[in-house]
Amino acid sequence: MWYNNILETIGNTPLVKLNKVTKPLKGTILAKIETTNPGNSIKDRMALKMIEDAEQAGLLKPGGTIIEGTSGNTGMGLAMAAVVKGYRCIFTTTDKQSKEKIDALRAFGAEVIVCPTNVDPEDPRSYYSVSSRLEKEVPNAWKANQYDNLSNTQAHYEQTGPEIWEQTEGKITHLVVGVGTGGTISGTAKYLREKNPNIKVWGIDTYGSIFKKYKETGVFDKNEIYPYITEGIGEDFLPQNVNFDVIDLFEKVTDKDAALMTRELARKEGIFAGNSAGAAVAGLLQLGAELKDEDLVVVIFHDHGSRYMGKMYNEDWLRERGFLKDEKLTAKSILKKRANQEIITVDVKQSVLETFNVMKSLNISQIPLTQQGMVVGKVTEADILNALLDNPSLKSAEVETIASKPFPFVDLNMSIDKISTLIDKDTQAVLVEDELGRINIITQYDIINAISDI
Repeated sequence: MWYNNILETIGNTPLVKLNKVTKPLKGTILAKIETTNPGNSIKDRMALKMIEDAEQAGLLKPGGTIIEGTSGNTGMGLAMAAVVKGYRCIFTTTDKQSKEKIDALRAFGAEVIVCPTNVDPEDPRSYYSVSSRLEKEVPNAWKANQYDNLSNTQAHYEQTGPEIWEQTEGKITHLVVGVGTGGTISGTAKYLREKNPNIKVWGIDTYGSIFKKYKETGVFDKNEIYPYITEGIGEDFLPQNVNFDVIDLFEKVTDKDAALMTRELARKEGIFAGNSAGAAVAGLLQLGAELKDEDLVVVIFHDHGSRYMGKMYNEDWLRERGFLKDEKLTAKSILKKRANQEIITVDVKQSVLETFNVMKSLNISQIPLTQQGMVVGKVTEADILNALLDNPSLKSAEVETIASKPFPFVDLNMSIDKISTLIDKDTQAVLVEDELGRINIITQYDIINAISDI
């Protein structure tokens, strides 16, 4: 058996039991692994449905251009379908989205326009507004409008809901979904609720989004809106695809908890999923007291971890935001491990011979050069040797005449892995400013010493 094209492989994704990250919880917790779709996300389902419905309605004509504001996953589904069906794609996205997502869209031949995140949806610079303008300006264009296009919800009513019902043999008691456009949770929940009205539906929201307060109070509170890091969930407006009537409650999860749980899924379950999966599991753990032994919970894992390599799976990125404990060696921990060492420097106006004598007396092979207290260069034994072999009279010249570029400065929180990539035969040390504002030098010897003490 074979498929006629890649679009026929969408759907029928597996349910996988979670074992370690959900150990504190009662009941059986199953993840719906949507990464097995050909575009590695659940958005393949609704992207194809929106296109097919638009074709049938005469809104998308042969050779047309698909316009959409997308964070990446919907764009991937649309772009994949466009390749097969012969359409052009232009996508707008925000500058908070990972580079991997944008690169993936361009890999399918899509044009991507990056817009600022921290503007109102009505602002002409927002990715919503820019996509709407393009729809009017580009000939034979159709805007998918995943937020308000109810084909989004319908795709999950027709596919995701029935799959979960059949896979759990109708035993599902709880559905847990991160909510962005709202199509996944609304369509899936509508189908499941028709089968069993007692199924609980929990939406996962993020701090900086309006969903939770709106559900609880009916008030659209702009004070709830502020920038956040978590991708794929939360909104600063109310998409028509969010059907609040089929969602029992919303639980907010912090950026930090979502990011760290995303990593835990890979490390403890072997599941390489995206940021919204981490948020959904973190939210479920927060709501865990509600669960009973006999409950069967399904959590949607929307997309693949490969789209977050520069963020949730990058330790330096996490460390810079204070999300990661100092478990791994950093510049800061290297300084702590070694005895306090005052950095030795020489002024650029000292002679080459004087500089060499300082290095010889201290048994060091390289030394930073300063000018008015600022590090402006460095000199090594090799620099001195090569200079004197070429011209012995240079021993009385100012050392700046043979100086090379300064050692690179690194952040206190930079990991040892990244520091070691900066050290090579030409750059044998790095500089770091400690918490007291003092300049310290870290050499290859310091790194080896720190590792051997682990």
